[in-house]
Amino acid sequence: MWVRFILAAVPFVLILGVVPWANRVEPYVLGLPFLLFWLSLSIVVTSVCMAAVYRLDPANRQEADQ
Repeated sequence: MWVRFILAAVPFVLILGVVPWANRVEPYVLGLPFLLFWLSLSIVVTSVCMAAVYRLDPANRQEADQ
């Protein structure tokens, strides 16, 4: 159960917790300023985390078994 809460907290930490320290233009990563790259990466990580939370939720597992 605690794994779901940790996975749900990861996007919060990535977007709100780290952005003040990642707020810089240089270095460029994949041609993007670092902050734009960081926010784009956190959107992808958020999708992965929420998909994992959905899969780990017992209520969703019971619906799939029926």
